[in-house]
Amino acid sequence: MSHFDIVKELNDVRLDGLPRTQSSSRLQRMRSEDRGGSGSAGSASPSRSKIHTPGKSSGTPSRAGSKTPGGCDAGNRSSKKAAKTPGGDGASKSAKKSKTPSHGADRFIPNRANMDLDFAHYALMNGNREAAQQEGGENTDPEYSSQLASALNCDRVKILNFKHNAPEAARSDGSNLRVLYNTGKCTSKASTSNRHIPSKPERILDAPDLVDDYYLNLLDWSHQNILAVALGPVVYLWNAETATIDQLLELSTSGDYVSSLSWLQEGAVLAVALSTGVVQLWDTDQKKMLRSMAGHSARVGCLSWNRHILSSGSKSGAIHHHDVRVAQHQVATLQNHTQEVCGLKWSPNGRYLASGGNDNLVNIWSSQVGAASANVPIHTFTQHRAAVKAIAWCPWQPYLLATGGGSADRQILMWNVQSGCNVGTTATDSQVCALLWSKEHKEIISGHGYATNHLRIWKYPTMYKITDLVGHTARILSMTLSPDGTTVASAAGDETIRLWKCFEVDKTAKKAASTAAAKTSDKMMSSLTKCIR
Repeated sequence: MSHFDIVKELNDVRLDGLPRTQSSSRLQRMRSEDRGGSGSAGSASPSRSKIHTPGKSSGTPSRAGSKTPGGCDAGNRSSKKAAKTPGGDGASKSAKKSKTPSHGADRFIPNRANMDLDFAHYALMNGNREAAQQEGGENTDPEYSSQLASALNCDRVKILNFKHNAPEAARSDGSNLRVLYNTGKCTSKASTSNRHIPSKPERILDAPDLVDDYYLNLLDWSHQNILAVALGPVVYLWNAETATIDQLLELSTSGDYVSSLSWLQEGAVLAVALSTGVVQLWDTDQKKMLRSMAGHSARVGCLSWNRHILSSGSKSGAIHHHDVRVAQHQVATLQNHTQEVCGLKWSPNGRYLASGGNDNLVNIWSSQVGAASANVPIHTFTQHRAAVKAIAWCPWQPYLLATGGGSADRQILMWNVQSGCNVGTTATDSQVCALLWSKEHKEIISGHGYATNHLRIWKYPTMYKITDLVGHTARILSMTLSPDGTTVASAAGDETIRLWKCFEVDKTAKKAASTAAAKTSDKMMSSLTKCIR
């Protein structure tokens, strides 16, 4: 009966949680061991009989009725101990045989073919996180998240946003120290140029008593190769061909000074604006004044010609159109600036007038003088954050305008005046005082003030920096281009005028290009003639 009790106990107890299919072979092996033990007296261990034989005890309570796994483990330990005793050869052989079963079903060997390794990796990596969320560590309810965002007033914006730049802080006109400490690194990209650009000026002229005022325009170059410059109350003419200097005029009233100069496109007529608000016309060949035109209540800081119309901008913010052919010269007044007008330029085709002021505005006006609509600007650009003095029209694209801002702005903006759109923005890291275009090389040069005081040449339309022309020790006040388009004259607060031959034309390359263009045109004409025939 003891054998049946052992079988019953083994059926009730699952060792190591093994399935029934694996335990059946183990039971058979244990039955064979029990049968072998009953036939030999040396293999019957007293400890084993104590556990599995009911009613037999040697001073200790019987544990035959125990069905717990602990009882079976104890029996196993005692059987292993008995197998190691001397004289128990049969038991030791059976024990050794049990350690290496023939069928190999006494241990767990995983089957990887039936496993989901991806799910197991996910459970290992994210199991603790999901458990923490379920315990209340994080609430992922969409309704709760929306209510929390509404309560914190951040349902429309992000607390931390790394996709866009932060808005720039408000700038003031008196930010000279900030400009100084931000000019250590140039943010513009450098461009390679095949042509040679001299880094030194070709000539340096002294300009004593040059008024160091950002809002004045005291330099201009005529089509007859005469450079006019205003030095305080005196206007001088420098002949670039003969290098001779002549004095045109000198104001007699103490305290008065010349505030602006502008040559007529053709002829030897120079417009001279005074600090009193008067605009004079001078014949430079005869060295006499032709007429004087009043009308402004403050100084006139900028002038611009459009055939027989002379436009003047005043410190009061008003712009006057003067028809120099008639006695009643003031034919129109434009009012949209609230502060001094410091930049004024007519477009090359004469259809638009651009004005820049100390109120950070750029206005585009129509050329229809006298019409009611002409007194209202076509476009008003407000993107600059400082005074706009530098204004230049592109000579090969008559609707493209370049404007430069002062020390609190330090940017060059490109405008399409037909659509009124900004088509380009370039940071210069310095105050922009003047701009000029080079038609031959498709480049633009900018004159800068605080804190670099140099000239910079840019390649259009990429606006890559080509080179810097360094030499002035104070801010550049005015720039003008020679009639042949090769030399730039710059007047600065260091009381010097420097001539930079930075746009010199390679005549050989230009001749070869023109020859190639002529050949291409002839081929096109001959092919067109053949098609017509």
